[in-house]
Amino acid sequence: MTTTTDSLSTDHSKAVADGSHTHGVGGTPESSRASRPTSFDVADFPVPNGREEEWRFSPVDRLAPLFAGATDGVLSGHGVLTTVVEAPEVKVEIVDRGDARLGRAGKPGDRTAAVAWASYPRATVVTIPKEAVATEVTSIRVEGVEGGVQALEPSGTHLLVHAEALSQSVVVIDHIGHAALTETVEIVADEGAHLTVVTVHDWAEGSVHATSHRLRIGRDATVKHIAVTLGGDVVRITPDAEFVGEGANVKMLGLYFADAGQHQEQRLFVDHAVPNCVSRVAYKGALQGEGAHTVWVGDVLIRAAAEGTDTYELNRNLVLSDGARADSVPNLEIETGLIEGAGHASATGRFDDEQLFYLRARGIPEPDARRLVVRGFFAELIHEIGVPSVEERLIESIERELEKSMSVLDGTTAHVEGSEVGLTTEGA
Repeated sequence: MTTTTDSLSTDHSKAVADGSHTHGVGGTPESSRASRPTSFDVADFPVPNGREEEWRFSPVDRLAPLFAGATDGVLSGHGVLTTVVEAPEVKVEIVDRGDARLGRAGKPGDRTAAVAWASYPRATVVTIPKEAVATEVTSIRVEGVEGGVQALEPSGTHLLVHAEALSQSVVVIDHIGHAALTETVEIVADEGAHLTVVTVHDWAEGSVHATSHRLRIGRDATVKHIAVTLGGDVVRITPDAEFVGEGANVKMLGLYFADAGQHQEQRLFVDHAVPNCVSRVAYKGALQGEGAHTVWVGDVLIRAAAEGTDTYELNRNLVLSDGARADSVPNLEIETGLIEGAGHASATGRFDDEQLFYLRARGIPEPDARRLVVRGFFAELIHEIGVPSVEERLIESIERELEKSMSVLDGTTAHVEGSEVGLTTEGA
């Protein structure tokens, strides 16, 4: 079954939401990351100027249309179509803003997230019923509609993926076409659910996209969240994962490839608020061309109540040409020593000269050797996705990017900010 909704509706009535919700269980302590303001009200977030910690790597001038400074947080809603092809076991609904299920996964944490909440005219709700095992992938396409000025107007969309208890499913969200879009994706996994969500950002040139993903993970649930960024002028993704039940597990994977002039930003927050949960984060990116800029910020908070936590986050960046910049900032806050282990690592560099020498010494021409190195860099992460159709598409996309790179791979200097830190602590 296929369900389609466009954002041309004009119902901007107030949504019903859980106004008492904060990150974590039992309130937010006075720690640097968890004390970040959250609110459904756009007015609670000043228009960024680029000096704020949340925005210091971002091109705020290019994101300005999504700040909705002159529209009181209500965008036009033109130019975006959402189409869903669901598995037979999955239920899809198009609901009004007042639907009580919306907003339960958490409050917006920055200006564009609040604008996204204020902007969507109707929402798409995807429900995997209790104990259902989806036999097919549910495919969601968010498409910028061509058609003159409407396609250039900022718009907002809202999607809720709700995996009920003991269900199993895979959901793929595909972003294509040309758009200026603020977006909210709520992901709720109830007790014992197994959910994979893949979000692919393959926008056309000129697109600007800010998307807030808020994950709420229940007892013994397992969520795999995969973010892929390939196209668009500016793409900023902010996934927040919150554990609300013991024994839960989240794996957050990311792959990105930035060309000249592109800005791709990933800002993650994993909130270990309850005991005995596991998180694994692994993001890899490549960049090439003048002005290519990637940003990865990974924040993990282990609260005092979260004994038995096991967490690790990793970011790797491969710089393919002069003029590219990769910023990589892992952060880890620990409020209890009674954990299984915690660590993070970040590294950014150019091609490994030894690898290239080894391959060339065996008769492989330098362009082919460079391709092999990049393929190997991404291969393990691609195979982790577990969705063959997405894996094949990514391999093809990387091959296209590598063809472009052959014209710019003539020197490899870049500005790099990063660190590598590891910590392991045994519980008492």
